[in-house]
Amino acid sequence: MGVTIFRLSSTNKETPIKKIMKKILFASALILSVLSCTENKPENTPAVDNAVDNAESSVSGTLKSYRDENMIDKIYSELIKNDKNLKLLDDKLVQLYEENRKVLALYAEILHKSESFYLDAKSLAGTIKDSLLKQQVEKEITISSDQYDLTISKVKELMAKVNQNIDDINNQYTAFKIRKTLPEIGKYQNAHPLKTDSLESLIKKQNELLNELKNLK
Repeated sequence: MGVTIFRLSSTNKETPIKKIMKKILFASALILSVLSCTENKPENTPAVDNAVDNAESSVSGTLKSYRDENMIDKIYSELIKNDKNLKLLDDKLVQLYEENRKVLALYAEILHKSESFYLDAKSLAGTIKDSLLKQQVEKEITISSDQYDLTISKVKELMAKVNQNIDDINNQYTAFKIRKTLPEIGKYQNAHPLKTDSLESLIKKQNELLNELKNLK
């Protein structure tokens, strides 16, 4: 596919490209001029900062410092600071999560070692050249593995129950935090009712400049 290259003629004749370039340069100069005037003259229109009321909600300070953190956790952490019962609940959950991690890790380590042993035993048995001996050893490994599975069936059942309980606790606590913070964001919204003055003023300026640019020849 060929590329069309536009060249400006060295003659005095004004080409369509030159006309377009002149309009672009003129429009750019106009915009810069408007911006310069705006910076130099006193501002009579309402400042953007006045687009919201200055009233403060209980979490407005927290929301002002908000960046990329989870809004629910950030607001809830502020509520905890002023509520001993929430702090006690949060501490209880943290302790339970830590105990859950330690207990499951202990059982998982023991189970993993036994599982690894049987995997290694089957792999090593596969290297035995005597087929009869190989079958005997593999059978003994299977019997031992099956017996161990029966022994730990209750343990695995209880571990699954522990994990299920943790999931249920997480779900309930997440729902509680959301419900607890909903009124707080409502307070923030009520304390900062958005006004339209600045937006309408900006749109008016935009439309004026847009009409001016459309009429450029």
